[in-house]
Amino acid sequence: MLIPRFTPIRELAAFRFPMSTRPVSFISQPRIISSSNNLFHSATLLIHPFPSNSKPRTRLFSIGTLRSSYTSAARIPRPVTVENPDPRRLESNMTILRRKLQEIGIEFRASVPGQYNHLLCPSCKGGDSREQTLSLFFSPDGNTASWTCFRGKCGWHGSTQAFADGKLIPRTNLKATTSVKGPRVISEESLQLQPLCNELLAYFAERMISRETLERNTVMQKKTYDEIAIAFPFRRNGKLVSCKYRTSNKKFWQEADTEKVLYGLDDIKDVNDIIIVEGEIDKLAMEEAGFRNCVSVPDGAPPKVSNKTLPSEQEDVKYQYLWNCKEYLEKAVRIILATDGDPPGQALAEELARRLGRERCWRVNWPEKNDGGHFKDANEVLMHMGPDVLKEVIEKAELYPIKGLFDFRDYFTEIDAYYNRTLGHEFGMSTGWRSLNPLYNVVPGELTIVSGVPNSGKSEWIDALLCNLNHSAGWKFVLCSMENKVSEHARKLLEKHARKPFFQARYCESVERMTADDLEEGKKWLSNTFYLIRCENESLPNIDWILKLAKAAVLRHGVNGLVIDPYNELDHQRLGSQTETEYVSQMLTKVKRFAQHHSCHVWLVAHPRQLHNWTGDPPNLYDISGSAHFINKCDNGIVIHRNRNPETGPIDRVQVCVRKVRNKVAGTVGDALLSYNRVTGEFMDLA
Repeated sequence: MLIPRFTPIRELAAFRFPMSTRPVSFISQPRIISSSNNLFHSATLLIHPFPSNSKPRTRLFSIGTLRSSYTSAARIPRPVTVENPDPRRLESNMTILRRKLQEIGIEFRASVPGQYNHLLCPSCKGGDSREQTLSLFFSPDGNTASWTCFRGKCGWHGSTQAFADGKLIPRTNLKATTSVKGPRVISEESLQLQPLCNELLAYFAERMISRETLERNTVMQKKTYDEIAIAFPFRRNGKLVSCKYRTSNKKFWQEADTEKVLYGLDDIKDVNDIIIVEGEIDKLAMEEAGFRNCVSVPDGAPPKVSNKTLPSEQEDVKYQYLWNCKEYLEKAVRIILATDGDPPGQALAEELARRLGRERCWRVNWPEKNDGGHFKDANEVLMHMGPDVLKEVIEKAELYPIKGLFDFRDYFTEIDAYYNRTLGHEFGMSTGWRSLNPLYNVVPGELTIVSGVPNSGKSEWIDALLCNLNHSAGWKFVLCSMENKVSEHARKLLEKHARKPFFQARYCESVERMTADDLEEGKKWLSNTFYLIRCENESLPNIDWILKLAKAAVLRHGVNGLVIDPYNELDHQRLGSQTETEYVSQMLTKVKRFAQHHSCHVWLVAHPRQLHNWTGDPPNLYDISGSAHFINKCDNGIVIHRNRNPETGPIDRVQVCVRKVRNKVAGTVGDALLSYNRVTGEFMDLA
């Protein structure tokens, strides 16, 4: 049985639905009515069945998207009655339709002829909310499929058939027919716009917007039954192309099916400098401050910056107004983004900068209020501080930040602190050895390469240096020491800290070992000072794994130094086409970036290659196994060397050879001699 298109509510009870007992839904034919709280529709009812487990998502009027739209009832397929369709023919029809719909991007799992399906529109992808706004309907005989996207900014619709005149449609004609609406032709008369009444003129006067500015921008009004809305006409080359409305309680909507452009577009024709604001009233406020070269976005701001890659011009639906005004914006040399100061306004500025090019964008800093906050937008500044202050704010706009590109002005605070030595470590931290301090000091954020022939005391010297830094400055460290067992490494550190031997053994001579109380105090010191990076299984750690854990130690425990001992024990798998020199260069770059970013000093122990015909002299840093980049890229290069021949001097003498110091404030090249105490592992200045 066919249902009349329009049915009074009082007659609904007289209808019986032979096809289904499912509830009906009502789609309204819109008629705008205003109230003190919102805008809504009165409805003449049109009936069509929906599946019981789905809800119609048709939006005939949407304030949230700043747009009004409606779908004509003529575009919604009406159910018809089919007498007992052939099941085999029905299945064949649905199979063909499924294939044809898939070819144009419409995907669905299952469908029953005569019912509506709510799907994701392949044209607009449901917008940012991914809402299923595509209504897909199959005729009861399964021969026809028709669809409409009810999203206001899309409206994609079309239909297709499995068979035409009882014959299968050829494969070459399987593409469904679609229609794309062009922009409506509108005029002030067709929209019934009127000049502003005295009440609205007074409203603008309170916002410091003059009558002359309103008349130049042809701001008008529109009656919506019991309320008057402000009308902001959007023009291109003087021709009305769209119109946006605003009520006194900040309800917004726009004319449907009109061209999306910037408000005030004609004011930026052939200008070098452009100001972009977030609202139409802000554009008018800019004119009061002397800036006519200003436009406003038509759709407000997004809640946050999108984390997706920048879409193509065709897919960038939300910011289509920018592409529609492309020929105006391309001519601009400088674009000042004067969006609102709240998070959505800043997100809008970022989205605009992404599309317009950060290199030609500037941004404004809204002035502070007396209560410590900041003014939100241009009209607030105009109302409370006047046009001169608003003009000054625009003239003081700063370059929009570009990631990785800076000005020295961004670092003036840091430079001043460096000059005044307010940080306390500008010259580096003392090593604790009087003879070494003129040559080498420990600067946060630097990389020190330590080398030397085997058994020369490299690791022992670094441990002693760490103890000195902890005792004098309270530094903490994270240790990645692959050649030391944890218990043995703890013994070496505790002996230096307590200045007593760990055991009563042959190497201790007659010195009394540390007591149990010394041990307990030392264990607390170890726990508060050092953190360990260790591979629990048989695999070797790589540099990325070490730096990841070291970053965690910096952030969680506030460590000041990282020791990697030795480099040779790391996993150095590299790409097949990568040479060892290229790998070492890349690895050291990662270490230096970590050190600088986290202000953490890194000591990297690297063994020299096998020295043929070695005469006993200290090796050179260029002798390190792997690459000359070890000395080229480090900030400091040190060789630890000890005498092994009693005939040439005392065997407890350790030579600290400072071979490179990049930062002349922290030291210089030279040698220092220290005495090594084998019992406690301490290094001391010579008398």
